[in-house]
Amino acid sequence: MSAFEGALAAHRDTINHLNVYPVPDGDTGTNMHLTLESVTRELDEVRDGHDLDAVCKAIAHGSLMGARGNSGVILCQMLRGLSHAFAAAPDGIGAAVFASGLEEANTAARASVMRPVEGTILTVAAAAAEASRAATTDGADLPTVASTARDAAVEALAHTPEQLAVLQQAGVVDAGGAGLVLLFDAFVHEISGRPMPARLPLPAQVARNLERGEIGVSVSVGEEEELRGFDEVVEAENVGDLRYEVMYFLEASDELVPAFKEVWAGIGDSIVVVGGDGLWNCHIHTNDIGSAIEAALDAGRPRSIRVTDLLEQVEEESWVRRAAEEFGGAAEPEETGPPQTTSVIAVATGDGIRRIFHSLGARHIVAGGQSMNPSTAEILEMIEHVQAKEVVLLPNNKNIFAVARQAAEVASKPTQVVATAGIQEGFAALLEYDPEASAADNAAGMSAAAARVVAGEVTQAIRDSDTPAGRVEEGDWIGLTRGGIEVVAAGPAEAACELLDRIVTERHEIVTLIEGQGAKPADTRRITEWLTENRPGVSVEIHDGGQPLYPYLIATE
Repeated sequence: MSAFEGALAAHRDTINHLNVYPVPDGDTGTNMHLTLESVTRELDEVRDGHDLDAVCKAIAHGSLMGARGNSGVILCQMLRGLSHAFAAAPDGIGAAVFASGLEEANTAARASVMRPVEGTILTVAAAAAEASRAATTDGADLPTVASTARDAAVEALAHTPEQLAVLQQAGVVDAGGAGLVLLFDAFVHEISGRPMPARLPLPAQVARNLERGEIGVSVSVGEEEELRGFDEVVEAENVGDLRYEVMYFLEASDELVPAFKEVWAGIGDSIVVVGGDGLWNCHIHTNDIGSAIEAALDAGRPRSIRVTDLLEQVEEESWVRRAAEEFGGAAEPEETGPPQTTSVIAVATGDGIRRIFHSLGARHIVAGGQSMNPSTAEILEMIEHVQAKEVVLLPNNKNIFAVARQAAEVASKPTQVVATAGIQEGFAALLEYDPEASAADNAAGMSAAAARVVAGEVTQAIRDSDTPAGRVEEGDWIGLTRGGIEVVAAGPAEAACELLDRIVTERHEIVTLIEGQGAKPADTRRITEWLTENRPGVSVEIHDGGQPLYPYLIATE
């Protein structure tokens, strides 16, 4: 596992560049490496004992808890299959046990995927398992079986473009399969002493394409023609069709999981569910976030829920590429001059929202927001990245408070969290930002500014519910304040106007309206006309935020 983790670290960027799909689950190399990092951390607790059963349990548990994205989740299931077979071997791991482990890993990986597709990591795993079993049948010893499995994996990887047109078109092999080959390299390295490879075993043409940068499938966001490609293991939908990636751990009885998977089959794709003994790592692409989580509540208890806006990922990739061109190759402009005393890091999503934060002085953005909560590690990485001596964090969502505070506690530099419950409070807080003041002084002033804002939001209900504002049916438009649902209406403009009627008084001077995805010019005009007629003393500012799920965010001061 240590050798495999080191190889994934060394080849992570190359594997990432093989990932050509327009809606990635992050980057394949990164996700596989993060999964193995979790395994090696778990193994740190048992290395002194060298007990095979303890080692296998650590591998199984570490991979389950650390799995990220499709590639990480499938790799997790393979490692769990290997661990189960190896732990059950009373006389150690010989050729037959090794082959059985690869077969169990292959079976477990395919069982975790609702609709397996050839030309992927699954194909590479199957080829290795089949070759190892054939070699064992012929009486080969363990070094020969391991080497045979590795060679079969390399050959299967080379043929993946023949099985998936999108790989052929892009001039690459499957990224997950390339990462998996390194596992077999690690086995051969430990069993036979062969050095770990300095390069991935890629076909010559693929290697040349990588060196020249001549890879990738170009797909425009919003393009009408559906891309007939695949992600790691299943058909990839058009970017606009299945927008969200939902992942969580599910604590549920094993017998309830088949029914849970059937529910998921009806609401999404790219479904991978792995685990056992009451704990499951679950992954889906869907447009129905609520139902994806409700299915877990029916089966057991979900935890560590992560939701990623896949369209946002594509937009972010485009934003990074544009920035790289604009700033001569840097993903974001490097800070110049002497470091500021305090920098601000804001959590936000939507191109417009990011631009506004940037213009107000928050030069560092962590992608996230409602239903898209960043991890402690992601926030901590940004804290350590900034050049300033101190940092102020704007989480801009109540669900991110705890993670932000946790990151601040372990950061190497003084870091303060301003408890901004939404984007509106974040904008207001930045009006009091002084880059030359300490983080503590900034936090005090920014917190006071945020507290003066009365915030509202307009969104669409995703399920039926009884609320203090009345009965809500799925599809109704609702207006919310920080206290909860205030109004229920037939359309977004009606919900916004009723909400404004409740939160804007004669004392208020400014109303800021932030348009998100789904906002229509006619609705915005109705809202501004309502304000002109009913709150004539209020000035109105309109900004294009581009945030998902909420066509209108409202702030009044």
